Amino acid sequence: MTTTAKIGGLREIISQRARVVTAATVLTLAGSSLGGCGMSSLTSGLGGGLFGGSSAAKTETAGVTNESLLTAAKADQPEAAATADAAGGCPKFTVWSRDGQVTIFEAGRVGDGLAVMHRGEITKTARECRVDNGRVFVKYGFSGKVLLGPKGKTGNVQLPLTVVVTDAKRERVTQDAVRIDVPVALDKPIGYFSAVRELSFTVPEGARAGEFEVHVGFDRNIPGAG
Repeated sequence: MTTTAKIGGLREIISQRARVVTAATVLTLAGSSLGGCGMSSLTSGLGGGLFGGSSAAKTETAGVTNESLLTAAKADQPEAAATADAAGGCPKFTVWSRDGQVTIFEAGRVGDGLAVMHRGEITKTARECRVDNGRVFVKYGFSGKVLLGPKGKTGNVQLPLTVVVTDAKRERVTQDAVRIDVPVALDKPIGYFSAVRELSFTVPEGARAGEFEVHVGFDRNIPGAG
């Protein structure tokens, strides 16, 4: 065999091996992207979903717990936009547009930056679910922080939130009321919170669980909310 033929054969072998490695890599990545409905996801509450963000960023967790959500909120690491895809037919869990944060002002001074008492922000969300005989059971959680403003005071800040389930037509199916209680102080002006709850709803015949969505947002129907 000539030197030219040997080189040509060697190139062909290298090319074949490269194709095999590429194919194996693609299969591995495809397999890792598949998830079941029972798997939970931890996401950033701000910047994604109804806030108009872009690329997805999702961190799989062992379960939805107050501890994991509180740790994530305190870490306060910047994340890309994030909404949990309807993996395995589970409903998405997102933050209501505009209601992922609320600012409370002194009475009669709504909108005055020097009159801010405190501000609440939802920064992380998580959910896991299971479907049983046409009924969906969702364990959801969220966390965030409360920041004192110029008129803030030491004590417990209480803020109400609403969790709503909507169907494919964006009509409300059920809802849940949640209240957070966050201690803050003048020397510690940032307090953190987390909440984990469960809800369930029935999926009508002909519909899919993945068509439903769960939303969380602060209730603005309180004194001083702006």
